[in-house]
Amino acid sequence: MSGSPIRAGTICFEQEQQTRWSRGVFFGESPFSSTTPLLLGQASLCALAAAVLNRFLAPLGQSAFISQILAGVLLGPSFFGSNPALRELFPVSSFYIVDTFAYFGVMFFLFIIGVKTDLSLVQKSGKKAVAIGVCTFAVPLLLNSMVGKLLSNSVPMDPSLHRSIVWVASFQATTSFHVIVCLLADLKLMNSDLGRLAIPSSMIGSLCSLFWTVVVFMGKQSVHGKEHTPALLLTFLAILVLFSVCIFRPIVRGIAKSCSSKPVGENHVMIIFILVLGSAIYGEYFGQHFIFGPIIMGMVIPDGPPLGSALVDKLELFISSIVLPIFFVVSTARIDFSSMSFRSFAIVGCLALFAVLWKIVGVMLTLLFWKMPMRDAVYLAIILSNQGIMEVLMLERAKSIDLIDGESYSLMVLSISIFTGILAPIVKFSYKPSRSYAMGDWMTIQHADPTMELRILACLYYSDHTPAIINLFEASYPHPQAPICFYVVHLVELAGRSAPDLIAHHPGAATSRGHPFSSGESDHIINALRFFEHENRGHATVYPFTSISPFASMHHDVCHLAADRRASLVVVLFHRHPLVHVSDEEAGALRAVNQNIIRESPCSVGILVDRGAVRGPDFFRVGVLFIGGADDREALSYARRMAEHPNIELTLVRFVGNEGSSYECRADEEMLYSVNGESKVSLLVVQQALRGEESIRLGGMSMSVREGGMSIGREEPAAVMDMPTRLSDKRVWPTPTGNQLV
Repeated sequence: MSGSPIRAGTICFEQEQQTRWSRGVFFGESPFSSTTPLLLGQASLCALAAAVLNRFLAPLGQSAFISQILAGVLLGPSFFGSNPALRELFPVSSFYIVDTFAYFGVMFFLFIIGVKTDLSLVQKSGKKAVAIGVCTFAVPLLLNSMVGKLLSNSVPMDPSLHRSIVWVASFQATTSFHVIVCLLADLKLMNSDLGRLAIPSSMIGSLCSLFWTVVVFMGKQSVHGKEHTPALLLTFLAILVLFSVCIFRPIVRGIAKSCSSKPVGENHVMIIFILVLGSAIYGEYFGQHFIFGPIIMGMVIPDGPPLGSALVDKLELFISSIVLPIFFVVSTARIDFSSMSFRSFAIVGCLALFAVLWKIVGVMLTLLFWKMPMRDAVYLAIILSNQGIMEVLMLERAKSIDLIDGESYSLMVLSISIFTGILAPIVKFSYKPSRSYAMGDWMTIQHADPTMELRILACLYYSDHTPAIINLFEASYPHPQAPICFYVVHLVELAGRSAPDLIAHHPGAATSRGHPFSSGESDHIINALRFFEHENRGHATVYPFTSISPFASMHHDVCHLAADRRASLVVVLFHRHPLVHVSDEEAGALRAVNQNIIRESPCSVGILVDRGAVRGPDFFRVGVLFIGGADDREALSYARRMAEHPNIELTLVRFVGNEGSSYECRADEEMLYSVNGESKVSLLVVQQALRGEESIRLGGMSMSVREGGMSIGREEPAAVMDMPTRLSDKRVWPTPTGNQLV
């Protein structure tokens, strides 16, 4: 049958008797002659190939979509698929089974996308995001269709491509919210200024694309249907939407409310899964694609914890790591690159390039009404031009209803892969979000006016961190002559939803209830901060925030907030805490967040190491170990503000070692000169050329001082102060009170 035409989507093979299980090679049977071992082998190889490729391509800025497509191409007939061993593993007769398995997984993958989609973004989207979303869909759709029509009339091409070229040009204009969000997560840009504009814009563009696709598919199906087919299709689609909104949505909201303080029950999850399967069957039965039902059902489920997170946790890893690679292998296994003509590939590639240019034009149109840097507009258009699995699924559907032919489908999948593989690294390696909050001298404590309001931004991960933060606020001593404004950000890992969020808890709102991520933990933090503000009203102001985002990009919220509020100090909690038990993996993630904040913060950063609740008298001694440099001067500036507190005494220990630069030495001397003479500051100067290593025990702390650094460790608390005699060249300065620190 090699010479006869085969309709797209039809598989012809010689009927063979197949069993579900194999008795094994010791009985002379090949495991791959049975359906179950064959499916397991195919799934294992596809998942392994995609994982290995993603391991090498991810550092280059490539998404998992590129790795999965490339795995399918490599295992296809144009490359290693022609190998006899792989032909045995992927026989044509197995495609019905593996196709069914792959599309079953895709159905639940689309359901996950719906669950993670926050439709409230449409309401929250400003006019700018709405304009960008509409323009980046409508402008490429109209202009690219015109270019496609022009090419069909002026450029010789294959007859099959000639029939499909207008639709090929049109599908290049679509936008997928899920694809854009995944790309931003891979690039660690979800919380950047660009990401916060791209997410709602892609949501608007995705809804426009979905509406246009439904209309086109229904119109194409109506051509070959009965007289009232369009009206019937719309009627039964409306019934599905009404059922999801009016019946299914109240049910799942009730489930989510009942599970707010306990894990989601298995029975609830099972009911939801059965209804998802029913929605897919309903769609296929009444002429709609099976993907619409699961997407709609997923969208009405509340995103985030408890229900949305539970559903995503149960499905996402298996679906994305095992099932999706199989889908891409099956989808690309039918692509034969040797049968493609260069002219056809050039035409489709030209249309894809024009689609990117038209998206840039669409973004530029918004510049006529809203001020936006040209550089950011280009980056935004490049991000919104990326396509992925949603576009591949639409092309599969378009091919099945004869909107496009098989060769056009293959060319478009190839062009999507190439352009996505090029555009994503461009953004990764050239766009630097930290440029928008570069550090200035005004963003340091030592340059701040001591009589003006000091602004401090504190970050915490758990409610157990709250006492340490409030103790630090108390020690900072806000008073009428030197008020302090505290911004507190509760950092929460994004789970069960796609888009990040930064929630401002305005004064007068006691808790965070009403938000999907609200919890007792957030309420305790906010209530404690409100109480502190009430106790210090008039000279301390507290503004609590909640940042919901992936750990990888969480620092963008902190840095942007610090720059926007002109904070002079950012305080982060150490990633280990005696009262909070976290896994090594989570502790590593928190440590990475702290490191990102330190690296990109526009102002000074301090790490608060809390070892539990403070016990004892209300009088505290604060120690500053001053070696020299800008960081030590900043620490001393903050400690001087603490020393104004009536119950705090400051002890300054200066280590004088090898001379540094003249500018640094002069700045250190000026700072120390301004401190010397203050009545509540005890000054101890240790002068020693730091060669090798010297040991000091000071106030129960064991310090190892060496050239270029100092390490501190805990000793017996009974040791009050013990300076080794081998520090022979030392000077002890008397304190202003006449006492000497020995």
